Amino acid sequence: DGCGHTVLGPDSGTLASINYPRTSPNSTVCEWEIRVKPGQRVQLKFGDFDIDDSDSCHSSYLRVHNGIGPNRTEIGKYCGFDFQMDGLITSKSNEVTVQFMSGIHTSGRGFLAAYSTTDKSDLITCLDNASHFSEPEFNKFCPAGCVIPFADVSGTIPHGYRDSSSLCMAGVHAGVVSNTLGGQINVVISKGIPYYEGSLANNVTSEVGHLSPSLFTFKTSGCYGTLGMESGVIPDSHITSSSILEWPNQTGQVNIWKPENARLKRIGPPWAAFISDEHQWLQIDLNKEKKITGIITTGSTLAEHYYYVSAYRILYSDDAQKWTVYREPGMDKDKIFQGNTELYQEVRNNFIPPIIARFFRINPVKWHQKIAMKVELLGCQFSIGRAPKITLPPPPQNKNDEKNADFMDDFIHSVKTSLQTDKTTFTPEIKNTTVTPSVTKDVALAAVLVPVLVMVFTTLILILVCAWHWRNRKKKTEGTYDLPYWDRAGWWKGMKQFLPTKSAEHEETPVRYSSSEISHLRPREVPTMLQTESAEYAQPLVGGITGTLHQRSTFKPEEGKEASYADLDPYNSPIQEVYHAYAEPLPVTGPEYATPIIMDMSSHPSTPLGAPSISTFKAAGNQAPPLVGTCNKLLSRTDSASSAQALYDTPKGQLGPGSANQLVYQVPQSVAHPTGSKDE
Repeated sequence: DGCGHTVLGPDSGTLASINYPRTSPNSTVCEWEIRVKPGQRVQLKFGDFDIDDSDSCHSSYLRVHNGIGPNRTEIGKYCGFDFQMDGLITSKSNEVTVQFMSGIHTSGRGFLAAYSTTDKSDLITCLDNASHFSEPEFNKFCPAGCVIPFADVSGTIPHGYRDSSSLCMAGVHAGVVSNTLGGQINVVISKGIPYYEGSLANNVTSEVGHLSPSLFTFKTSGCYGTLGMESGVIPDSHITSSSILEWPNQTGQVNIWKPENARLKRIGPPWAAFISDEHQWLQIDLNKEKKITGIITTGSTLAEHYYYVSAYRILYSDDAQKWTVYREPGMDKDKIFQGNTELYQEVRNNFIPPIIARFFRINPVKWHQKIAMKVELLGCQFSIGRAPKITLPPPPQNKNDEKNADFMDDFIHSVKTSLQTDKTTFTPEIKNTTVTPSVTKDVALAAVLVPVLVMVFTTLILILVCAWHWRNRKKKTEGTYDLPYWDRAGWWKGMKQFLPTKSAEHEETPVRYSSSEISHLRPREVPTMLQTESAEYAQPLVGGITGTLHQRSTFKPEEGKEASYADLDPYNSPIQEVYHAYAEPLPVTGPEYATPIIMDMSSHPSTPLGAPSISTFKAAGNQAPPLVGTCNKLLSRTDSASSAQALYDTPKGQLGPGSANQLVYQVPQSVAHPTGSKDE
């Protein structure tokens, strides 16, 4: 009569004294016999130990024995208040007897202990919580039987559990370990949150919790996704039931609570059975085999219809003909899952180990008023194939029956040994013996570096191509003769040595001037620049209108000693809005070029200082004629109606002592176009 909470699993379990954690009654006794698989040994760990030692362990104590029965041997006898048991108590065989004796006492909580086989070196008890461990991540083994009424759990998945929660009980709530089997948990510690939700899952009620310094979660396989009830992936035709509830409402309209209404979180009525008995079922066809790890259920979710299922069985099948009732490993009874306690709350139950099946059936065994529910299945795809069926070849036609029988036995034995059906759920480890580890690392490194280098070289090539295109485009925009302002004349001089020597004295070579360079100069600076910087060309003495020059110029560079003016194909030139700044071509019958007007300044001493300069061409010799006057004008003529008429007057005055080349002519007598002037 001194036994308390007890779960004895095949490999692990939990045991406690009566009334734990309260004071145990006087004069009670309990004895536990623990057996594990042959060849294994048992280890025992105490989570709490508080037994009265006032009589030196005479009437109140805990005794541990090797073996079971009269031949058992004592390992130790223990008592004491808040006794700290260091380490584990290990047996010498696969059997252990634990005996608790309670005498006359006034205090003492008793004890709680966990056991497992010795290969579980990281065994913990149901009382351990996350605050007992300092590591940010750790693995521990939880024993069976950790769903205990005196442990607390706060939180839920996936948000996490409060750090004060029992690790193993939270693992059962999360569905990562089984209460009847125990199991390994992988715990991750992180920063706490202000609020922890409560829920009911796997017969464990998680309470609402408040802010804590830290929380913990579990690492899992990830096979907990929804399988399509709520989302509609499972079609209505794949959801069937044993019966359907139909009933008219107050207006006379018939309500039909069909099986396709049993979709979790769908607005509206649920599925309900016409008759409420233990023979009703809701069936779901998953279309192919799936790995089913859990189920979530609710009640009717209609306040006016307080219906829900409080307990149910699970059946599964591959062909919808032969059904298997779900049982936990090592158990000979059907597992009854806890359902809902009210019509709204979602209750989750997990299957450990998971179910592999196509057809899934829920069989309610307890309900409130009527059988009504909405469900969702949890799991993932099942991609690992099963072992192929064995097809026996026909026996050889032989009269010797013994040989036939031997042949069949050998064949079946060879097939069974070649097909490891119990290991088909694991992928075999494949080792590559042809590549050394160092080569494998180099290959992995090359696989990363090669794409990076290709991207870098591609980027460099694109940059070079873009720069080349930009340079060519810039050259095109500058033009053939429109040179940069910083080296216009010097560039031409440098290029002359690469050009062939021109023999024709009057060969035309058009050169363009950019107006952008000249227009920004002051009138005083224009003639000087034209004389000093580019003395190789004939310079117009028209500083006042230099700003109106366009890209098409009729000045011609000359290789000889003399420089003359020639107009390059003036008739093909586009009509400009302004007049030509230079002499226009003569009529067809006249000379091709305008006769140069040369002025001998020495023959006109009386020329006033402000007289305009007449010559527009370069004088003979190497020096350009000096600029005279402050206002220069260039007069152009219009075509005369009579092309045969002389265009120039006779020379003025008497012939001087100079040669004929020093004669001075007047400007052609034609209607002059005012070109404008600028004062220097």
